Amino acid sequence: MRFERDESALVFFHQGERVRIEPWGKDSLRVRACMLPDFSGRDWALTEDVDRGKAQIVIEEVDHWVGDGTIDKREKATIANGRIKAVVNHAGVMAFYRDDRLILREYFRAYDGTVSRESRCLKVVNREWRGIIGGTEYALNVKFESNRGEKIFGMGQYQQECMDMKGCVLELAQRNSQISVPFAVSNMGYGFLWNNPAVGRVTFGKNYYEWIARATREMDYWITAGENPREILENYTAVTGRADRFPEDLMGLWQCKLRYRTQDEVLEVARRYQKEGIKIDQIVIDFFHWTLQGDWKFDKKYWPDPKAMVDELHSMGIRVIVSVWPSVDRKSENFGPMMEKGLLMRTERGAAQTYDFQGDCVEIDAFNPETRKYVWEVCKRNYYDYGIDAFWLDNSEPDLGRYDFENYRYCEGPALAVSNLYPQMFSRTFYEEMARERKGPVVNLLRCGWAGSQKYGNVIWSGDVPSTFEAFADQLQCGLNMGLAGIPWWTTDIGGFMTDDVNDPDFRQLLIRWYQFAVYSPVLRMHGDRGPYNIPALDERDWGGGYLHTGQPNELWSYGEENYAIMRRYYEIRISMHDYIKSLYEEAHENGSPLLRAMFYEFPQDDKCWELQDQYMFGSRYLAAPILCLNQFEREVYLPEGSWRLTSTGETFEGKRTVKVSAPLEYMPVFEKM
Repeated sequence: MRFERDESALVFFHQGERVRIEPWGKDSLRVRACMLPDFSGRDWALTEDVDRGKAQIVIEEVDHWVGDGTIDKREKATIANGRIKAVVNHAGVMAFYRDDRLILREYFRAYDGTVSRESRCLKVVNREWRGIIGGTEYALNVKFESNRGEKIFGMGQYQQECMDMKGCVLELAQRNSQISVPFAVSNMGYGFLWNNPAVGRVTFGKNYYEWIARATREMDYWITAGENPREILENYTAVTGRADRFPEDLMGLWQCKLRYRTQDEVLEVARRYQKEGIKIDQIVIDFFHWTLQGDWKFDKKYWPDPKAMVDELHSMGIRVIVSVWPSVDRKSENFGPMMEKGLLMRTERGAAQTYDFQGDCVEIDAFNPETRKYVWEVCKRNYYDYGIDAFWLDNSEPDLGRYDFENYRYCEGPALAVSNLYPQMFSRTFYEEMARERKGPVVNLLRCGWAGSQKYGNVIWSGDVPSTFEAFADQLQCGLNMGLAGIPWWTTDIGGFMTDDVNDPDFRQLLIRWYQFAVYSPVLRMHGDRGPYNIPALDERDWGGGYLHTGQPNELWSYGEENYAIMRRYYEIRISMHDYIKSLYEEAHENGSPLLRAMFYEFPQDDKCWELQDQYMFGSRYLAAPILCLNQFEREVYLPEGSWRLTSTGETFEGKRTVKVSAPLEYMPVFEKM
C-alpha cells in the first residue's frame, strides 16, 4: 500500500489498483479507481468548471494491531474538503465523514492483518474487479456499509410504489418509462453520484449497498455533504449543470394526442382552442407524420404545406413541436448512406436490427459526432427551416426490440459500458445546434435522460404508462425523485398513455384527477393513446402515416361538458399562477431546486415529512394532495409547522397535524402556506 500527494489530490496504489480522491466543488470529493495504467480522462456527468479547492491531506503512520497480538506501524491517509472528509486505511478501505460524523464506509470482510471480527474468512472486498475476457473493460462491484435508519431518494425514475429507495434493487439501464439518473440523496446529509454510464445495478440493502457496472474501465463516483436536500442539490447541480431559464410562453397548456394525422387536423384543433378562448402554448405533432422511420420529414400527402401550417399556428401564438425517433427503417432514404458511413448502432451477433416496431429498423449511433451532424442537417432542412420550434425526441432510451445490451455497440464502446448516456447524446444532436442557431433557451421533449441532462434543454416525461390510478400514484414518486436527481423540467401524459375506452366513467375520473395534479406540476401537457380504435385509416395501402391508427380526440372539450368545465377552471388556475411558476423556474436555474418537491425538501427538520409520498410541495408556497384512488372524495393531509389556507374554502389551519378535507371531483386539496 502506497500513498502519494498529487497537487490537491490523494492517490494510493493497492494490489495493481490506482485510486485518486480529489476535491470537486463545494464540500465534495470525486473518487476514481482503475486497474489500467491511468484514468480515461472522461468526466461524464461532471461537466461544469468548478472550484477544485485546496484539500487538506494528511498521510501518517498509526499503531496497528496485527494477528499475533503485536503492534506495528501502518499508513493511513485523510483528505478533507470543507465539510466532507475521506479516511483511507492501510487496506485501501475508504470511509467518508460529514463534520466528522461517519456517513458512508466501504464494506470489507476479508483478512487485512488485523484482529477485527470483520476481517476473517469471508474474503469479500470493497472493490472487486473482474476482467472481461477479450476486452479492456472490467466488471466492477463496489460495496458500502448499510446505514441503519437511512432513507435514500433520487436515482431518477422507476415505475414502482417505493419513493424511499432503501431496500430496493434498481437496474442501472434505460427503458421506456424507466430513467436511470444515478444520483442519490440521503437523509444523513450527503449526496452520491455514480458517475458511470455503464449498464448495471444498485442495491440499497439492509445489510450492504452494492453498485455494479457490467463493463467499465474505471470506477468513478462523486460525494457531497450538505445540511439539507436543498444544499445537496445545489452542490450537485453546480458540478453537473443546471437547467436554463424556461420560456414564459411555454408555462401554460401543451396540446397533444396520438396522433394528429394531417395538417388540417392540427389547424382545426388550434382554431377551436382559439374560438374557445383558451391559449395553448405549444401543439405537438406525434409519430408517423413522416413517410418512413428515418426519413425525418413530413409526408407530403397529408402535410402538403408545413410552412403555411406553422405560420398560421405562430400567428395564434402557438409553438410547434414534431416527433423525431432515432430509428431508421431499412427502406428509408437515409438508411443506406448512414449504414455505409457507420452512423448506426452495431450488433455483436445476428442481424443488424435493433428495433422492429412498424418496420425493420436500426437506431442511430448518437455517440458519433458525424451521426449527430447528419441527423441535424436532415431535420433542419425538413423541419427547422419551416419554422418548427422544437423536437419531441421520443424513444430516446433508445427503445430496443430486446434490451439485450451486450449485443449492441457504439463508436464510444460496448453498450454495456456507455448506453445509459444515449438519451443525453441524442438530445445534444438537437440542443447544441439549436443553441447556436437561435436566441433564447432551447426546450425539447424527451422520454429519457441521465445525470446532467437538465443542462441540455430537456423536458423529460415519464413514458408510456398505463391509464390506471396505480400508475398515477407511481408517477408522483417518479416526479419527486426525478427532481431530487437534478431534473426539474418533468411532465407526464395526463390520464396516462394507454387507454382502452375514453367513454369509461372510471377513466374520465382518472383523467380529471391527473389533470388537477398536472396543473400543479412543471409542464401541463395533454397526451395519450385513446381507445377504442374504431377510426378508419386514411389509406390502408399507404406505408407512411396513412395506414397507422389514431386515438380518440384528446382536447379539453373531448370528455363531456362537466369535465370540460373542471379542466377549464383548472386551466385558469394555471394561468393565474404564471408569475409564481416563472419564479420556480428561475429558482431551478439558479440553484437546481425542483418545481415538484418532496415534503422534506421544504421541511427537512420534520421527521414526518420524510415519510410522506402521497402529497408534495409545488415550490415553497403550495402543498398539493392529489387524489390517487377511484371514487375517493376526501383524504387526510399532513400540514407541517406554520399556518395553512385551504384554497377551496379559504379556511385556515395551524400545522404540525393531520387534517381530513373534502375532495369532490371538482377539487384537488391544495393548501397555501401563509
